Amino acid sequence: MGQGGRTPCPIRTSPWGNEDTQTLIDTLNKYGVKATFFLVGQWVDKYPESVKALVDAGMEIGNHSDSHPHMAELSEKQIIDQVSLCSGKIEAITGQAPKVFRCPYGEYNDGVITTLRNMGMYPIQWDVDSLDWKDLNASEILQRVKTKVSSGSIVLFHNAGKYTPEALPGVIEYLLSEGYRIVPVSELLLPGEYDTDNTGRMIPMNDA
Repeated sequence: MGQGGRTPCPIRTSPWGNEDTQTLIDTLNKYGVKATFFLVGQWVDKYPESVKALVDAGMEIGNHSDSHPHMAELSEKQIIDQVSLCSGKIEAITGQAPKVFRCPYGEYNDGVITTLRNMGMYPIQWDVDSLDWKDLNASEILQRVKTKVSSGSIVLFHNAGKYTPEALPGVIEYLLSEGYRIVPVSELLLPGEYDTDNTGRMIPMNDA
């Protein structure tokens, strides 16, 4: 699909620090953009003030597990514990439990997806990785997004990316200039019964 689409911007918070979080919030606010921040429970423990700042800024909060494990290697009970612990910590600060979940490392299997759905969670996968975690510079990040984004894309960034704060304004300006709306991930979720194709996109069951 082409211009005029909706492109959510999920940002995973690093378990290690929050140094850039307020800068990212300020940049998003400057352009009137709301993004989804997927939080690790251990990060929530360390930086409750940043969690509150995200909510106060109108950002969507997602669940990114409690300790960032390889979810596909866990039992059903361990998956439930990881998700429940993180959601409980987020709800204690924000008053609302998250409904969207992103698997650490992007790793999942049928058991993970089934367990998440049974918990009432929506598993989220991206289709455009900015590779900011590889320390690409700002121009390289922008070029990567330009060449890969399309309507309905989910673009992945990290709050601990070395050049993410520098790259984000250019990425936002490019997407807006091309007619995209940047929205929280939940605004792309389809109601009712759906299936998911091999790219991670939701498809209504009657269209599958």
